[in-house]
Amino acid sequence: MRFTSRKNNGYKIYAVSGVNTVSFAIDFDDADVRGLLGFAVERHDKTEGERYFMQGFKVFKDRISDPGPDTSVSTFDYPVQSFVWDDFTGKPDHEYEYFFHPLKGSPQNIDRSESPLQISVKTEQLYSNDAHDVFFNRGVASSQAYMRRFQGVSPDKVADPEKARQIFDWLARDLEHALVAFIEQAAKGDTLLLCMYEFHYQPILDKCKEAIDRGVQVRIIIDAKNNKEKFPRDDNLAAIKKAGIAKRHIILREANQSHIQHNKFIVYLKGKLQKPTAVWTGSTNISEGGIFGQTNVGHWVRDAKTAEHYFRYWQLLSVDPGGKPSDSLSESRQDNQGFKQRVMALQNDIEISANRGVPKGITPIFSPRTSTAMLAAYAHLLDSAKDYAAITLAFGIPDIVKQALKDNTAKGPITFMLLEKKDVPDTRDKKTFIKLTAKNNIYQAWGSYIEDPLYQWTKEVNTKILQLNHHVMYIHSKFLLVDPLGDDPLIVTGSANFSEASTTGNDENMIIIRGNKRAADIYFTEFNRLFNHFYFRSVYEDMKANKTDNQASLFLAPDDSWIKKYHVGSLRYKRVKFFEEGLAR
Repeated sequence: MRFTSRKNNGYKIYAVSGVNTVSFAIDFDDADVRGLLGFAVERHDKTEGERYFMQGFKVFKDRISDPGPDTSVSTFDYPVQSFVWDDFTGKPDHEYEYFFHPLKGSPQNIDRSESPLQISVKTEQLYSNDAHDVFFNRGVASSQAYMRRFQGVSPDKVADPEKARQIFDWLARDLEHALVAFIEQAAKGDTLLLCMYEFHYQPILDKCKEAIDRGVQVRIIIDAKNNKEKFPRDDNLAAIKKAGIAKRHIILREANQSHIQHNKFIVYLKGKLQKPTAVWTGSTNISEGGIFGQTNVGHWVRDAKTAEHYFRYWQLLSVDPGGKPSDSLSESRQDNQGFKQRVMALQNDIEISANRGVPKGITPIFSPRTSTAMLAAYAHLLDSAKDYAAITLAFGIPDIVKQALKDNTAKGPITFMLLEKKDVPDTRDKKTFIKLTAKNNIYQAWGSYIEDPLYQWTKEVNTKILQLNHHVMYIHSKFLLVDPLGDDPLIVTGSANFSEASTTGNDENMIIIRGNKRAADIYFTEFNRLFNHFYFRSVYEDMKANKTDNQASLFLAPDDSWIKKYHVGSLRYKRVKFFEEGLAR
């Protein structure tokens, strides 16, 4: 949801709420910010009747000279020195009143005489009657909050089962519960059709077995490629056996041997007529690392037409199409090409033009495809943004994206990229490497290591369970946003990494959503949460690598010098203007 405050002493607040996160920007162009130390942020939870000042982690050096990773202070005394701020601790379907108190003076003698800036906000419902419900986990992206909340204990080192369950519930947020709810909606006579890459998190398999026992027709396609590591085949089959799911419910995806069955979706068919009703999709593998560790999203779609498309795709995959291990090379190529053509028959490539060319509503895109045309289309969508674009990339920035964006200037739309690893040239391509920077109005953050128990557990979980993908420890979600705060937002989300392999090789699914503000607001605020966390770590990592004094980043400025960072043309100033321009329309 989107909110705008009244003007107060030259200030105006803009806010966007998701389910758990609220993003704010404060327009200060007409305000007297001389001597401004920052804002003490007070939140009134009108739903639960609580009122208190929000916590922060930056301090004044002359008051706390040696802050630790678990340092947490009240913004009443240690203000937020920013005109863009996010509350990551909201609860679904809650009414909040926020008060931004301008503080002036000095750290030793704070002047609180100015009247507060006020804005009322309501968060989105966790479950709605809308076509889209979206569920993000916390995972390793919330490691600083984890350190403070659970005293830095590694999740696998907790002996108390109840305490361990609390930890895992916190890491998953509502992702696991929503997935369970999707499965449990199926009653006797209904059908659930699953298509999964990793399928070995035992509690979810147990829920599938319970569905079978209550009379639900359950069929499960799993990746069972007989590769060198036999992954995820062996883990999937072992977990299925442990859950007691009979072989007649399982379809082994073994053909198209050189590529993975990378889908993670469920189709819900209602009643004996098997009416396609809903789809669960997104980036989340049914694994411990997928649900609790990496950054992931689950997306519940209530749309019969979309469910019908996924039903037909599932039916295609259920016959294990593509080249068989026993085929000759020419036979395998022919079979794989025929498979791709049948996939294309479900949904042709979309021609992206200046007005995007994307239909209103939901457009499913399935892989493997006969060309990289859709990857080029996604790059064009990023480049077509009027104000703002954002993308998550687990396997680097594809060259086709770089080519589309390299001619962007600092005056163009602002683009954020959240990467698994820092974008650096390979030793073989230093001369041809395209570096996207603030000169292109592009800003990057990436998964960065700052030692803590949650990170170490995530690393061990991914090394043990994900094996082939153990290098994906941070950013596993796959989505892009184009002008999310406009009247016509666009989202691309699903299982496919924005790569050639995911487009022309793997079994994958994506949905393009045009015009749904609720979904856009949830993805936008969650992207802010993730980007802010990793941007801090990325800057810290760069400063450490360059042997730069990073102590200043730990402390608040003792005066109004922090406002200089909001000069016209800076990233901070651009972010404020993006809110203003998007919500003022």
